[in-house]
Amino acid sequence: MFRLNLRTVFLLACAVLAACTPLPPAPAPASTPATPAAMPKPAWQRPGVQLLHIAPEESLLTITVRRGGALARLGHDHVVASRSLHGVVAPALGRAQFRFRLDAMSVDEASLRQAAGLTTAPSADAIAGTRHNMLVRVLEAERYPWVSIDARRTGDKEVFEADITLHGVTRTLRLPVRVEQTADGRRLQASGSLLLKQSDFGIVPFSVLGGAMAVQDQMELAFRITARQEVSAPGSGASPGR
Repeated sequence: MFRLNLRTVFLLACAVLAACTPLPPAPAPASTPATPAAMPKPAWQRPGVQLLHIAPEESLLTITVRRGGALARLGHDHVVASRSLHGVVAPALGRAQFRFRLDAMSVDEASLRQAAGLTTAPSADAIAGTRHNMLVRVLEAERYPWVSIDARRTGDKEVFEADITLHGVTRTLRLPVRVEQTADGRRLQASGSLLLKQSDFGIVPFSVLGGAMAVQDQMELAFRITARQEVSAPGSGASPGR
């Protein structure tokens, strides 16, 4: 009986130390703007080329990270999401550029967890702990607040090459994209997904207890973007703020 109780205590202690356990939530950096900083002008932008502007309220990017390690059953998988994508699309050029702030991402929205097929339900305190670990201990969001993506169509109309900058590191990946545009060219929707590794961007996946509880290196990124001619650009010509 003593051995059983000791094992139970040990498992509970592991749960307290897990990646998703309550920790003091990280306050938003003081530099977080109330409105997004102006997008820098794309290097590929040309006079007379039609630009569609991404509508943040109709766009969504999610990243799903999954638990790993020998004690993975004590943790949770997580979905983080950005609903504040800003950027431009040039359909005629087959180009797109957009970005979002890490500290504006949500963590574990119930509807997004359900859509991702995640069956567990972390508590509010656990979600706050996850956010702290993600922003402060893993992504260093105060130092690297922006994620940017610059994509260009390849010979295959449904495959883009995307320069993804995260944590101060840029990697070029092939990105399958489904694009639908209205007949008048004034509205475009693009969706797609890909797998990427945190370590490819110099990020060390979160872990405790020597890796017995950890976040897997691989992440699943998915996006659904709407761009419209009617949406005004948030700004032009300014350099990215932090």
